[in-house]
Amino acid sequence: MPSSQALNFKAFSLSLTLLTAMSVTESLSPCSSYTSPVIPTTPLVTFLERVQQTALKTFGEEKTNFDPKLFVDLSLKLDLSTTMEAFDELQKSANGSLSVKQLKGFIEKYFEGAGNDTVYVKPVDFVPEPEGFLPKVENKEVRAWALEVHALWKNLSRRVSDRVQERPELHTLLPLPEPMVIPGSRFREVYYWDSYWVIRGLLASKMYETAKAIVTNLIYLIEEYGYVLNGARAYYTNRSQPPLLSAMVHIIYSRTGDIELVRKSLPALLKEYHFWNSGIHKVIIQDAQSCNHTLNRYYAMWNKPRPESSTIDKESASKISNVSEKQHFYRELASAAESGWDFSTRWMRNPPDLTTLATTSILPVDLNAFILRMELDIAFLAKVIGDNSTAELFVKASQARQEAIKSIFWNGEMGQWLDYWLNDSMCQEPQTWEACNRNQNAFASNFIPLWIESFYSDTTLVEKVMKSLQSSGLVCPAGIATSLTNSGEQWDLPNGWAPLQHMIVEGLARSGSKEARSVAEDIAVRWIRTNYVGYKKTGTMHEKYDVEKCGEFGGGGEYVPQTGFGWSNGVVLAFLEEFGWPQDRKIDC
Repeated sequence: MPSSQALNFKAFSLSLTLLTAMSVTESLSPCSSYTSPVIPTTPLVTFLERVQQTALKTFGEEKTNFDPKLFVDLSLKLDLSTTMEAFDELQKSANGSLSVKQLKGFIEKYFEGAGNDTVYVKPVDFVPEPEGFLPKVENKEVRAWALEVHALWKNLSRRVSDRVQERPELHTLLPLPEPMVIPGSRFREVYYWDSYWVIRGLLASKMYETAKAIVTNLIYLIEEYGYVLNGARAYYTNRSQPPLLSAMVHIIYSRTGDIELVRKSLPALLKEYHFWNSGIHKVIIQDAQSCNHTLNRYYAMWNKPRPESSTIDKESASKISNVSEKQHFYRELASAAESGWDFSTRWMRNPPDLTTLATTSILPVDLNAFILRMELDIAFLAKVIGDNSTAELFVKASQARQEAIKSIFWNGEMGQWLDYWLNDSMCQEPQTWEACNRNQNAFASNFIPLWIESFYSDTTLVEKVMKSLQSSGLVCPAGIATSLTNSGEQWDLPNGWAPLQHMIVEGLARSGSKEARSVAEDIAVRWIRTNYVGYKKTGTMHEKYDVEKCGEFGGGGEYVPQTGFGWSNGVVLAFLEEFGWPQDRKIDC
């Protein structure tokens, strides 16, 4: 086992390399060898896309009858070549369809059902009522419900089956080493940014070992692939998701003091930082004062239909005849999925036309806030284990990014941070900042930097942003809307999402301003109520909610509304932990 000093030196050396690589003078242009990379998929995924296509022709397109993801989540009973041979021998009609009986029979004979690649496992640290659980919740009705939400961790806990570990080539599920918590419903695997809010809920539930196991699994993905994948499936290897692993490690350490977790995590965090701060994700932009800044964007390493939504993507692209334009559109779809906001008018040049997605041409406010948080977290965690040189480097990196966020994104007149649209010619670096390239539409993401201490510690700034939020039109009866445009996409009006509520509320609450904390609590109360009433009406927690109607779950997008649900559970528990619920406050809408 290498000594801690050796690990510290290795981490320091890597961080020095990373920060050198991100200097503007040595920046690699997107027109260099980094241009438009593609990570190849596996033969199994390619074959399952064929099955998915046949299933669409056989079962029809109705969302309630056909979910394309189901078919790429199937596991083989026999080897791939035998299964493909049997599939090719099936007598198909002229349009490539089978009879429903034929296809169902084939799937039953050659595949394990979707979800059979995991097994239920009781979390080692689950107890029905943890000691010290939500001490600020005085209302008995709310406490009883909170314990029911807490109990859902048992329903969502899984481990990868032994069959996946023994024969990984028969499965699209990746062989994670530790037990995991899934979001729920069609999402049968671990997802990256979901995991942060799952962990926040687990910490409220005093389930520290389960939270650490999630981090261990994400570190495994970095060690295997160089970054945390969107999710733990073979078809997600072409993209990541909002990078919040450092925030997970930081919050677990703050609750447990587990220094070994910090030692284990730091090399992986440095590797992930390199992924986001080199090549395709990195853009150099010159501000109005002719200062150069390094910022980041989403950019999937893929130019084909997303396997989990292949039939949908092909239909979306059906009116694009030019091959290279079609490939570009597929990359934009996958890049929007990397953002977690799949899909939203936020990424469209001509809303609500999905074919005008231009995710890779946008410097997103929230991504850069997350990477600032990563820099601050790495600096903190490096200091915890005595690696002061790495800590100092990342403090400097965070200062540079904070200045970049202020210079490129901040709009003082609006009191918001605005996404920045890049010029069409990415071959000219640095890009030159132009005020007209800012997206002045209101999105919840315009307020996400408030979650970062660098910004919420500035009382004057907080008050200005708080007033802007209150007058933005985004604060609705049941929470914060994602946007002001009802496009039919799920990351738009009227949907509200748990992570967006949490980041904005937590930033306001931590600011030190009494007025900001009062606003934060008001939003949290609205969100808790809609979750509670929705739960009482349907018996379940939901992936997203309609913030215009208390107690109603959200809709839109490319799949039916999902239940379970990891991050919704986590945010409700985190809000109740932070604000409690007085005895005399009503819980109904």
